Amino acid sequence: MSKNINQTVTFKTTPHEVYEALMDSKKHAAFSGGAAKISRAVGGEMMAYDGYITGKNIELVPDKKIVQDWRAVDWPEGHFSRVTFELTPVPEGTRLDFTHTGIPEGEEASFEQGWIDNYWEPMKVFLEK
Repeated sequence: MSKNINQTVTFKTTPHEVYEALMDSKKHAAFSGGAAKISRAVGGEMMAYDGYITGKNIELVPDKKIVQDWRAVDWPEGHFSRVTFELTPVPEGTRLDFTHTGIPEGEEASFEQGWIDNYWEPMKVFLEK
């Protein structure tokens, strides 16, 4: 059984702007530096980081919550994990509570750091400019 990743990060912007950075293909590509194509429909497909990550939308609550099933291209065939982004307005801007479950065993540490390096830090630069 793999270990879950739970992270919290605060952005100095609105929940709407954080939601858009995660769900808008062009904005996602702008902060990540890799091509992204993200459906805005529940059940719709998503792709990020030039196809390294693929998946589909499970639950979407605009400006509040995103739940997606994700897989990395180098994971075992058919293995999906689940990511949940919950957005809460706070006096400083937006608190993002993040959970990633179902990561293949042995991959947790690289993904734990990967979220910080590939999402939270570049999103802060993109959203707080």
